[in-house]
Amino acid sequence: MTAFISKALMDFFVALGIVIGGSMLGGIGAVISLQPPTQTMLDISDRIKIWALAAAIGGTIDPMRVIESNFFDGNLSPVIKQVLFLLSAFMGAHMGSELVKWVCGGKG
Repeated sequence: MTAFISKALMDFFVALGIVIGGSMLGGIGAVISLQPPTQTMLDISDRIKIWALAAAIGGTIDPMRVIESNFFDGNLSPVIKQVLFLLSAFMGAHMGSELVKWVCGGKG
């Protein structure tokens, strides 16, 4: 159980870091290119969420393959774990996006 919680936390924080870090660096790039950094950061945080989710779980094909192969074999324990890993990564990406919206003063 410790390994499960550890991986779920890692997925959460990796997704969170990707969204926040990508938005911050995009904001720096916007300042350098004389564009509005706030709007750029808000746009990036919304667009990067799905990629943060995919990167946090280690790609998009392998977790889906685990779900597919175990679900049809009737072995639901790995399926439930993979779904919980996906939810954990999604919550991290969504929280990162909401934090960027909050910091930038956008609707959140």
